[in-house]
Amino acid sequence: MKRIIINSILAASLAFSLGSCDDSAFLTENPETFYTVDNAFSTSEQVDQVLVGCYSHVRVMMCMIEESVVSFAFRGGNGTDMYDVATIRRSNKFNDYSVLNASNTVFYTNYSHWYQLIAKANLAIYAAELPQISWASAESKAYALAQARFFRAFCYRNLGELYGGVPIVTEITTTPRYDFKRSTRVETYQYAIDEMEAILNDLPETTSSAGRLVKGAAQHNLCQLYIDKGVALEEESKASEAQTAYQKAISYGDALIDGSVYQLMTERFGSRKNENPDFYYANTEAEQTADRLYSVAGHTIQGNVYWDLFQEGNQNYQEGNKEAIWCAQIDYEAYKTEDNQSMLQYSRVFGAVFRDPMSAHLGGALEDVGGRGIVQVMPTMYTRDIIYEGKWNDDMRNSEAVFRRLFLGNVKTSEYYGKIVPWSVIYRDGQGTDAVDAAKTQCFPISCKIATDKYTGIADGQNRSNLFRDEYLIRLPETILLRAEAKMRSGNKEGAANDINLLRKRAKCSYLVTASDVSVDLILDERARELVYEECRWNTLLRMGGTVAVDRIKKYAYWDDPRATLTKNFNLWPIPQVVIDTNKDVPMVQNPGWN
Repeated sequence: MKRIIINSILAASLAFSLGSCDDSAFLTENPETFYTVDNAFSTSEQVDQVLVGCYSHVRVMMCMIEESVVSFAFRGGNGTDMYDVATIRRSNKFNDYSVLNASNTVFYTNYSHWYQLIAKANLAIYAAELPQISWASAESKAYALAQARFFRAFCYRNLGELYGGVPIVTEITTTPRYDFKRSTRVETYQYAIDEMEAILNDLPETTSSAGRLVKGAAQHNLCQLYIDKGVALEEESKASEAQTAYQKAISYGDALIDGSVYQLMTERFGSRKNENPDFYYANTEAEQTADRLYSVAGHTIQGNVYWDLFQEGNQNYQEGNKEAIWCAQIDYEAYKTEDNQSMLQYSRVFGAVFRDPMSAHLGGALEDVGGRGIVQVMPTMYTRDIIYEGKWNDDMRNSEAVFRRLFLGNVKTSEYYGKIVPWSVIYRDGQGTDAVDAAKTQCFPISCKIATDKYTGIADGQNRSNLFRDEYLIRLPETILLRAEAKMRSGNKEGAANDINLLRKRAKCSYLVTASDVSVDLILDERARELVYEECRWNTLLRMGGTVAVDRIKKYAYWDDPRATLTKNFNLWPIPQVVIDTNKDVPMVQNPGWN
């Protein structure tokens, strides 16, 4: 089964006996059946439904299914060096530290989400071991347990990166508890490492079912976890142990990059390999006629292999994409008929709003302006321009097909109708501060990761808010960048440069980096170029240690909020205050800087 759809996991029914017309008998509950954790499961298929719930939970978190400030921060990266908010979304800002504190809903809801997933994973593990469950084979049981343990370890990796040491919960909880004890950050990472290493041999190298976990997903996470652990050990002045951790990270990176079935896609492939992206310059669908295509106007946009990676139907290993390690499954038919969640709201959440500040030249909400965007999160000038300045400009990831900067006027009365609208006009150069801010924060280059020239579902009434392609959760280029980071931290800058150049060569960059270029900033810059709209940037910044997160947020934020209010150093989000307050039997210490 290719698609993973949210299903009901447990059902409960109560039958009441009305033995007589006596009131006391009527009011006495006499249930014939009680469902408990121990008797609700009778088949291995029911255990698998719990796992399906885990996949669904990950999809909600990692694909921004919930349109909320929590998603905008965790998955959208709002408040980091890469993303900020538009003038029309200032109420959703996430880098004003005069108001950002441990009681903020983002910190609590995100924290809660991870523990909800842990609870599901623990339930699956418990149910899989019940004596009444019959398995088709020992291997199928081992794979079920491996998936559940992966999800649990995945949670603790994320919790460790964002919150540091957290309580390790390994069993289902049936009664209220107020005595959870925090582990250290290193202990949290170590627990996740132990879990991932324990399941390696029970995860298949490939599966016939797209979206299901494979061995490469665990190897990738182990590469990242050992870097996480190494950085945390360095913070504890344990340099020797940190170096051992970095070497382990490199070994897991080697196994996945050089010793597995995965490889970078270097030639055009997939559902549109013989096509170029094209757009109508039109304000309404009625105006989308063959004589109003960008290509007809003399502006052909050449497709490339990086563009192919993000076209519908091209994401899964089973579909021929050899750098896809783990993908969340998105399906339009499921969206229509079953769950109403199987979509990527990227055009809506990340999309620009040219129609407001640029109504004289660029109106509408069609393909040529990136769809029906409402700009909940916008790329900073760092993300859209700075990382491509000078020698960094010549890069497939900065091409018109991938990161489109070319917009033809689509308003008939505009002097730019059918012509390129200059960015000096789009950004309202020379006008007042408010006008410039509105333009710069609502209008920006459009990535092929968040918009398309061919939206699915238009005939059914869809409005270009959503994409219906599968979404990468792990792609081999990120593993390569992790190994480069591990090599850099172990002192092998030449090896790190070689890894980074694997991606730069695929992107046909004219400039290849050297050992002297290698630094934490270069790693972060290359991650921004390769993984824009893919990585969880808060995780990346916070796990870097030291003052990396603070320094880069203050340097690259669009608005001056953090430069005025970020007066503390931190590399952890705060433990949510409600968690500290309700854990009344064991004091829980707050993370530094958040008291």
